[in-house]
Amino acid sequence: MALTLLKKTTNINFVGMRRYAYALSVLILVLGVAAVVWHGGLRYGVDFAGGVMVQVQFEKGVPDQEVKTALADIKLPGLTVQRIGDGERDYMLRFSAVAEGSSENLRADLDTALSQRLPDNQATIQRLDMVGPKVGADLRNMAVEALFYSVLLITVYISGRFEHSWFVAGVLAAVLWAVVYAAGWIGIGRMWGVAVAMIVTVVMTWKLKLNFAMGAIVSLLHDVFLTLGMLTLLNREIDLNIIAALLTLVGYSLNDTIIVFDRIRENLRNIPAKASEADVPSMGTIINLSINQTLSRTLLTSGTTLVACLSLYLLGGSVIHDFALTILLGVIIGTYSSIFVASPILLAFGDVNQYRQSQRKPESYERPGEHGIV
Repeated sequence: MALTLLKKTTNINFVGMRRYAYALSVLILVLGVAAVVWHGGLRYGVDFAGGVMVQVQFEKGVPDQEVKTALADIKLPGLTVQRIGDGERDYMLRFSAVAEGSSENLRADLDTALSQRLPDNQATIQRLDMVGPKVGADLRNMAVEALFYSVLLITVYISGRFEHSWFVAGVLAAVLWAVVYAAGWIGIGRMWGVAVAMIVTVVMTWKLKLNFAMGAIVSLLHDVFLTLGMLTLLNREIDLNIIAALLTLVGYSLNDTIIVFDRIRENLRNIPAKASEADVPSMGTIINLSINQTLSRTLLTSGTTLVACLSLYLLGGSVIHDFALTILLGVIIGTYSSIFVASPILLAFGDVNQYRQSQRKPESYERPGEHGIV
């Protein structure tokens, strides 16, 4: 017997609640944008902004100000001292650069300063990362491109799988790659080029009536931006760990969305070809039915993933902390978007007859659940 959390007769009107969901998404997004503006932009970690990050552990607890005072003679520009962990023994030091010629001896300089100013409290440097500003900028651009190309390939896959449009999707991908390349060639920054390409992607899927692809793309962009907004509200730095987590949640959210799309497609195919207009259910009814049929699976998989992420967050230590937090937020937002964002877009940009016409070749499709538990 299959494991289920809900009765098969569950019938929640998710489509009817979509406007409240849109309002919630807009509210979180506005708060996130306000937080970004308030902080003067996203807070980039050393990976992207460049600089030095040092993790120090003391033998005994020590106040933040004493650590900062002990390092005053080295003249570390923009020094911030952040306590990590539960006690007062572990600290993360961040500063923008070091004096010219001192980078090779930085560890020795730090050891000397701490041992002289805090002789009764031995300090151990556990980690020292140095990133130049040029390398940081390159990493930032590559991170944005990684997110863009993941969404672009997802567009091709969704268009081919659900709308028989492999060729059109391939042409779309080539055009968007050309947009990014052209933006770089004429001197527009990569981040702006990718932003323009993302907008073009959504517009072209709308114009080409690739509604399944548009639903998936908007849902994924929604997940990424809302997660970044939440991280900004929590005053977290954006580094490579965060980007890795965002790429992970893009894949996770897509899997959730595909399961719902699979069931929508199957329910469309179950409508008799010669059914009268009165016997054909509305698109809203089909979407509600499909989401309710897959809801138990969605809650089970999301719940088990959340348990694992919560364990990482609570027990994984400071190095994995931000990664686990991003996954936690992303799983919740991704589950929400697969129900309240991706599927309602199908309702907003097409009717049931249009989608029935696009599902005329059942032999070319997998069975529902073939690539996931339903």
